[in-house]
Amino acid sequence: MLPTLNGRIQTRVFLLAVVGSIWTLLITPVLPTGTTLAASYGATFSVLVVTLVLGVLWEFVYHGIQQFRWEKDWPTLFGLLTGIPEGLLVWFLFAGGVTWIGSLPGAAFVIHFASTWLIVWLVANGPMRVPFIHWRINGGRLI
Repeated sequence: MLPTLNGRIQTRVFLLAVVGSIWTLLITPVLPTGTTLAASYGATFSVLVVTLVLGVLWEFVYHGIQQFRWEKDWPTLFGLLTGIPEGLLVWFLFAGGVTWIGSLPGAAFVIHFASTWLIVWLVANGPMRVPFIHWRINGGRLI
C-alpha cells in the first residue's frame, strides 16, 4: 500500500480520536500528575488534541519529504520514529508556557505520549488491517 496524503491524515485523525482517546481514558488515572483526576484528564486530552492538530500539519511536511524518496513512502520504522520530533514539539508547547493548553509534569507527559504513540502505531500496523479491509487498497483512506 502506498498511503496518500489524504489517507494518512484520515488514518491519523481516526486512530488518535478512537484508540488514543480510549488509551488516554485508561492511563490517565495512573499517571504521576500530582493533581486532581479532572485536571489530569484535562491535561492528557489536551496533549491528545494538540498532537492531533500538529500531526495533521506534520503530514504535509512528511509528504513533502517523501517526494524525494523513490517509493514516496516511509519505511515502517520511520513511522514509529516520527513520534520523537512530534513529541518534542508538543512538549515544547506544554513546557514553553502556552497557558491555554495546560500543564503536565514531564514524567506523566513522556509516559502518556510515548505509550499512546506506540499503541497507535501498533494498531495502524496490525489490527487496523482487519476491520478495514479496503483501507490498504484505498491508500489509507477511511472515507
